[in-house]
Amino acid sequence: MNALDNILGLQLHLLATVDKDSASEFGLWLVSTSTLILLALAGALFGFCSNWLYQRTLDKRGIRQAKLDSEAMIEKAKLETESIHKNAALEAKEIVIRHKAEADEEISRVKESLRETRHELESRAATLAQSEEGLKKQERGLENTQRRLAQQLEAVNRKRERLDQLTDEKQKILQQASGMSKEEASKQLMQTLQMELDQEIGTAILHHERHLSESLDAKAREMLLTAMQRYAAVHTAENTTSTVDIPNDDMKGRIIGREGRNIRAFEKATGIDVIIDDSPGVVIVSGFDPVRRELARQSLDKLISDGRIHPSRIEEVVAQTSKDLDEFIRRKGEEAADEVNVPGLNKRIIEMLGRLHFRTSYSQNVLRHSIEVAYFSSMIAEMIGLDPDVARRCGLLHDIGKAADHELEGGHPKIGADLLKRHNESPEVVHAAFGHHDEIITEFPYTVLVATADACSASRPGARRESLERYVKRMEELESIATDFDGVEQAFAIQAGRELRVIANSKITDDAKAAAICRNIAKAFEQQLTYPGEIKVTVVRESRFTELAR
Repeated sequence: MNALDNILGLQLHLLATVDKDSASEFGLWLVSTSTLILLALAGALFGFCSNWLYQRTLDKRGIRQAKLDSEAMIEKAKLETESIHKNAALEAKEIVIRHKAEADEEISRVKESLRETRHELESRAATLAQSEEGLKKQERGLENTQRRLAQQLEAVNRKRERLDQLTDEKQKILQQASGMSKEEASKQLMQTLQMELDQEIGTAILHHERHLSESLDAKAREMLLTAMQRYAAVHTAENTTSTVDIPNDDMKGRIIGREGRNIRAFEKATGIDVIIDDSPGVVIVSGFDPVRRELARQSLDKLISDGRIHPSRIEEVVAQTSKDLDEFIRRKGEEAADEVNVPGLNKRIIEMLGRLHFRTSYSQNVLRHSIEVAYFSSMIAEMIGLDPDVARRCGLLHDIGKAADHELEGGHPKIGADLLKRHNESPEVVHAAFGHHDEIITEFPYTVLVATADACSASRPGARRESLERYVKRMEELESIATDFDGVEQAFAIQAGRELRVIANSKITDDAKAAAICRNIAKAFEQQLTYPGEIKVTVVRESRFTELAR
């Protein structure tokens, strides 16, 4: 209402301020404007009142519905509370019943355990009572036994005293009869016992030594045979030739040259003698140094193939061949060291090792022989518990002195030992090279091992070939020794000297004498000859009776 009054007052103020001419128009506008304002205010008031009444109605309905919902929730809560109370009461009863049953069960179990314990205690008490009774019986028996033992001990003491008296009497009688005191008799008895004991000990030692020797011999033979079987090598080594084939005899004149200048130049450049004789198609080179001999052979082959033979060409070919041969020697030494797995050798040692390729011993190539000895030494060292690497090194280098024995004085063992010592080889290797022919006292086991391997390599069948003269001489020695025995008519060496057949005179020998002759011949071979392997001696004695029926 205050707002309406304010609006009307504002209108009247506006009417008072306008002039009379425009009052009518303004009055109309003002009336219309007031009317509109009043209508708007009336509409707004009506809307407010309607909204207020609607909200009040809604609030009353919500309160009523909320009251109903709360009453329903309260009723539901009461029902749930009663249900929870009933369930809790039931669960409490169940728990009480269960605990009661468990308690009853535990009480029963405790009662049963108590009954068992009481029964066990009663059994133990009965057992203890029985044990006590048994102990009492044993005590009584022990007392009786002690009384008997005391009586027996007393009887034994009386007998011992009597025995001592008799012993003293016997000793007095023996002393009177022998004329010796007790100490002298004891001393003599001890000496007799000592002599018998020494004899028995000596017999036992001899028996064990003989048994040990037989066992060691068998073991050594087995080791050597195993090593030789494990190492498979060619039976005969290739020989180094000292002859050169020529296409025709006219080539001999070209080799000699005008007034012999070609052959002189060749001999001066190589240090080898060239022998040109009537032998067709062959020129012989001769010299003690096998390397120089090979140098001369190869150089002469190249000159013959080339056809140009004069002093300057000879010097050129020899120089080139010398370089090629040095390289070949070095390669051969390295191949040998690699083959037996011996690393770290000095270059000079490798060179000397390669030179052994051109050296032969009884037709056996010395380099191949050294490789064989290295393998044998390694195998035997493994069997007897020595270092196989050291053994291989000793075996490979044991004959290194043969590469220079034609240049230096002394035997190849000493030359090889000095060479190895100068190039810082180990004492085992040096001693093996110096003593593998048993010329010095052995200080290292590897020396004996290398000597054994050396003998195996040299004596295996086919390793070495002897000349015809040596072969014939050996056969004659065998037959001569056999025919010197009485009762031997003839002797024949067969199987390259590994067997001897002896024909005995049946008139002056019987079977026993023939057996003795066979043994004596074998003993004579062992004492007088040196040979690899063994020689079989067979004596044949037979009687022949011939009659003619006419």
